[in-house]
Amino acid sequence: MHLNPYGEYAVLMAASLANDWPADRAGIEQRTRDFGMTMVFPAGPGDHADTRRVIDDWLRVVDAPAPDERAALLNAEMAAAAAYPRLTDHDGEGWHLHYRGEEDSLPRVLRAVITVGTSLHLVTRGMTRLGRCAAAPCTNVVADVTRNGRQRYCSVRCANRDAVRRHRARRG
Repeated sequence: MHLNPYGEYAVLMAASLANDWPADRAGIEQRTRDFGMTMVFPAGPGDHADTRRVIDDWLRVVDAPAPDERAALLNAEMAAAAAYPRLTDHDGEGWHLHYRGEEDSLPRVLRAVITVGTSLHLVTRGMTRLGRCAAAPCTNVVADVTRNGRQRYCSVRCANRDAVRRHRARRG
């Protein structure tokens, strides 16, 4: 089965922003670079706060209790970010598809990339492949990109902490 990498990097980037929110716009833009986005974004005065709203809206999708609610939220987000898909060949990357306007602001681009990417991730891997870390009290986002679809923890640290907690509970 072919898994679309556009979905994977978008949900991992969104989870990274949600789990470790950058202090300023430069931090957000650097995070996009860390996840492979190469476009230059025109700067706007509200970019940091507006991008935070994008992530907060995405977290509603993460926390949706049922697939149909998750789909409805994603459909509304994609409608809000609607731009016709376009072929582009920038930065020597080769021809590829963008789901946004060429001159869109950083928050608008991220809304489009994250919602389309999340939609692709969920329809190709499964509607349950997004959630919160199973190790209380951690509330980090887990974007499950594993082959078997059983990722429950945001990190090895949380998985180990939860395993120790379960072991101690069994021993009494």
